[in-house]
Amino acid sequence: MRWWKVLGLAAFVGVAATGAVVVRAERRRRAYTPEEIRTRLRDRVASSTEDPERA
Repeated sequence: MRWWKVLGLAAFVGVAATGAVVVRAERRRRAYTPEEIRTRLRDRVASSTEDPERA
């Protein structure tokens, strides 16, 4: 019966670690201002339309 406890603890640690990764990514994503996001998107569109064969 003891291995069930170990398995449950390992699952709990895995879920907690996954949650920490998601929170970190979300925090990094929200660090941009809306104007920075617009500028980055416009730069991406401009670079993709400059060389259509590259895509």
